[in-house]
Amino acid sequence: MTTLTIPDGMPQYSEEPRLDVARIRQDFPILSREVNGHPLVYLDSANTSQKPQSVIDAISEHYAMHNANVARSVHTLGTESTEAYEGARATVARFINAPRPEEVVFTKNATEAINLVAHSLASRLGPGDEIVISEMEHHSNIVPWQLLCERTGATLRWFGLTESGRLDESNVEELINERTKLVSIVHTSNVLGTINATARITERVREVGALLMLDCSQTVPHRGFDVVDYDVDFIAFTGHKMLGPTGIGVLWGRYELLADMPPFQGGGSMIETVRMTGTTYAAPPARFEAGTPPIAQAVGLGAAVDYLEAIGMDAIAWHEKELTAYALDALDTVKGLRIAGPKVPVGRGATISFSLDGIHPHDVGQVLDSLGVQVRVGHHCAKPVCERYGVPALTRASFYLYTTTEEVDALVRGLEQVKRMFG
Repeated sequence: MTTLTIPDGMPQYSEEPRLDVARIRQDFPILSREVNGHPLVYLDSANTSQKPQSVIDAISEHYAMHNANVARSVHTLGTESTEAYEGARATVARFINAPRPEEVVFTKNATEAINLVAHSLASRLGPGDEIVISEMEHHSNIVPWQLLCERTGATLRWFGLTESGRLDESNVEELINERTKLVSIVHTSNVLGTINATARITERVREVGALLMLDCSQTVPHRGFDVVDYDVDFIAFTGHKMLGPTGIGVLWGRYELLADMPPFQGGGSMIETVRMTGTTYAAPPARFEAGTPPIAQAVGLGAAVDYLEAIGMDAIAWHEKELTAYALDALDTVKGLRIAGPKVPVGRGATISFSLDGIHPHDVGQVLDSLGVQVRVGHHCAKPVCERYGVPALTRASFYLYTTTEEVDALVRGLEQVKRMFG
């Protein structure tokens, strides 16, 4: 594959939708290690992604040469740190096609981003109002809305799931109605891998005058996201699932909505004026970033976006689509394995959850780990999904730009060994 060199030395790949995965893997130090005497097979990227050396270096270099607090000092280090922090905001805004950088609010993760919206919209809700979510959600897009309904007297309603792992939109006209104030659903499921087609829901949301929020934690890292094209009001995603560090997340919101929302937390940097008799608040995004923010983490997230853009999101999405098709076929050869979610590589992401008849997922995970294969087991912070499909837990394999077909083969061999041990 053709490569170009950009100023910071990062490889930039051509427009063709193919990845040089072997070359990419060289950028990730951890992928060269062994686990339990076996080459590491990392199939848990939906949980957290690995980090390329360029991201590690960006964080290290910031601490080594530019460390200072932001928006507080006129000295050189403070200016450099502020420029790096705000530069990362601009980078993220460009990545999601935000109309203006001020619409990007840095949080500590997607969970905090969703909680921010739930807290700040409380004054708009009361008894008789409704919030709509789905049975497919991560707990972070369920519990905040339950708490908000408890505080305000509003009612929580939800979309169900079909047997094939899709949203059941058969009652969308009734579910989203004149009482609906907000619809908040996941765009790509962290368990089922389902990519939700949102056009019909968006159209109905606009008809009734409600707001629309999407949890894009499993979308932005894998195929990007255009907030204008999707006609949303808010999205949330997190840095550590997209090659960035932990401790940094993003809330994007329409500026006019953010400007009309009260702050989530009070403290330094989020104020306009403070007097003993009262306080006025800064404009977004500062209004929602009280205290010292995650500066180095934002720098790392900006470096992660640079890396993803250099490779190309279309190429990443195509690689994952091909890899998912390969994995679905390979897993189909394992007798007694049942996939939860879409069984075809259409309208789904690179996350596959499954059960093995008569074998608990924790046993599956422990045997696979002994072979160097890292997967996640449990309810995946989405217990309603497990309850919907009648399982206590699931095993999940999730892929990313650095995953290979050989690693999928290692997973299948490991599952066959699990069956021999427990079957």
